[in-house]
Amino acid sequence: QVQLVESGGGLVQPGGSLRLSCSASGTIARLNRMGWYRQAPGKQRDLVATISTGGDTIYDDSVKERFTISRDNTKSTVSLQMNNLKTEDTAVYYCNVFIYSTRESWWGQGTQVTVSS
Repeated sequence: QVQLVESGGGLVQPGGSLRLSCSASGTIARLNRMGWYRQAPGKQRDLVATISTGGDTIYDDSVKERFTISRDNTKSTVSLQMNNLKTEDTAVYYCNVFIYSTRESWWGQGTQVTVSS
């Protein structure tokens, strides 16, 4: 079992910044990929950014140059620094861990990010 707890969501004006954090606990294999996905009302859940144990990152094109993902392997945490937020970034953001050896995928409960003036 893996438990993921997210924090850091909220309401921010366009152009503002937020930082999301996710802490993982439980049995997590060393080789894994942690990341963030988001789901806006009426839409599917989409990838925002992911990062491997070795630091390899993948970003959706819509957030490149604005968002930065990072992780601390010693603490099993992953963070997402979001700058220059836009109204279209409004969504529920979910933390995810994918474990390569077992092909398991674990999700957090989600945190709301609202960008509005």
